Formats: sequence, structure tokens, C-alpha cells
Amino acid sequence: MSRRGDTASTEHAVYTSSGTELVRKLAETGVRIFTVKEAGKTASAVGLSAGYLHEALHHLARSGWIVRLHKGLYAMAGSLQGVSPLHEFEIAMALVRPAAISHWSALSHHGLTEQVPRKVFVLTTARSVPRARGARHGRSPSGYPVAGTRYEFIQTTPGRYFGIDEVWVGEARIKMTDPERTLLDGLTSPRYCGGLPEVLHAFTVRGPKLELKRIIGYALKLHAATAKRLGWILEHQMRIDAARLEPLQAVPIKGYRTLDPTGPRRGPCDRRWMIQVNAPGMTKQ
Repeated sequence: MSRRGDTASTEHAVYTSSGTELVRKLAETGVRIFTVKEAGKTASAVGLSAGYLHEALHHLARSGWIVRLHKGLYAMAGSLQGVSPLHEFEIAMALVRPAAISHWSALSHHGLTEQVPRKVFVLTTARSVPRARGARHGRSPSGYPVAGTRYEFIQTTPGRYFGIDEVWVGEARIKMTDPERTLLDGLTSPRYCGGLPEVLHAFTVRGPKLELKRIIGYALKLHAATAKRLGWILEHQMRIDAARLEPLQAVPIKGYRTLDPTGPRRGPCDRRWMIQVNAPGMTKQ
């Protein structure tokens, strides 16, 4: 091997040795996700100078000791004894702030679907979210990739960031949309929940435990179209007494909205709810 190769090999060993000690020190203090700046505060204690910190982190990521989440942010990979791998929801909380697990991921967590989503769906009010290279130009699949998992960020306004609980997932406390808010997100954006049939199935599963007052209150804070879709489903699918749905029926709206916003504009129109029933299996031929 050439001297240049020997030098590179030696540097790799130095970076990895000092780096693994750095990771151990961080783990001892309970750190599972950290920034370069946070790592720098511990680096000197293991004899790692600030000038070599970035190189050490690079080699640690390549060796599988840590996972790069995005520029300047890393997570423990679970390679150290006593350190369990991070749950994908815990990683989601670090990728963007504020963040709440939502849509199809929340449906799955709440037991409202038997389908397993291929992505982690995250609701956020952040104006900027991590994106995969080429995603804006259609050159790569949607979602931001981290360690084999893709994260789909659904951006919303601060006024519509509500209906969120804190739940324990593994060793982490995670923010997640509650069942009623999750169902409404399915009516607004069914494409992020496996499609409207999956959302309608989730309503049926939730049925006996559905918090009617809560879901109506939430709907009144969202789009008028979402409120009308909810009213139609509660009356026709859930068989809720019409008198209890008057707040939804009173929401003003101009023009008909489709029950499935991702489907074609065809099917019978329900004037009471201003809904065109275009959902699969509900359309009159």
C-alpha cells in the first residue's frame, strides 16, 4: 500500500477511535440526538480538537456509529452497548420543529388502519423543511430519506396546528395528532392517509369511541370543505342524528365540494351538505 494510503488509513483510525469515545461520552449523559455544536462541547474531553470534529463525525457516520439526519444534526445508531436505536418518530421530532406525527402514521399508531405506511408523515408549521436532492424538480421520490425511512412533511398554518397529544413511543415522548384530528386530516388530504376508502374505514373503526363534540369543534377551525365532508360522513355513514350536526351544516360554502378531493368530479350531489358524492362504491352509475 502507498504511503498516502497508509496516512489515510491512520487518519481514519484516529477519527474513529476518538469519535467512538465521543459518542460514548454523549451516550453516558443521555444524549441521543445532537448537533455539531453540542458534540464540540464534549470533543475536548476525549482529545478531539475542533479542527478534526467534522472529519470524525463523517467517519463515524460512514462506519455506522451515528446517523446523519441533515446538515449539522446527528443521531445515535444504536451500535453502542446499552444504547437502543432511535424510533423513526423520535427522528421526525428532530428533523423539523414544531412537529407532530400525523396522517397515515397517526392512523396506524391509533389502530385505525391495518395498513402499514411506507413513510412517516409529519405535520409542521415550519416554513422550511428538509428535502431530498432533486425533490423539487421531480427527480427523486417524495419525502426526505434518513436511514432507509422517508419522512413526508405536511406544512400548515399556526392557526391549524392543534389537536395534538404527547405519547410515549419506545423511550421517547412524541407529539402526535389525536384520533379526531387525524380523521379530519384524512378528509382534507386523503392522499396522505392511504386514500379516502381507508379514511372511511378509520371512521368506522373509531365509531364507538368517536368524540363527537371534539371532532366537530376541530372541523369548525379547518376548511369549510372539511366540515362539509365530515357532516356528510357523520350523517350518512355514522348515522348521527341530524340535529347534532347543525354547527357543521351552518358553515357557509360556495359551490359543491367533492367528498374525495383527489377523485373526479362526478357522482350525485347532496344539497344539504353541498357535497358531490364521488367516493368509490358510493357513486351512482
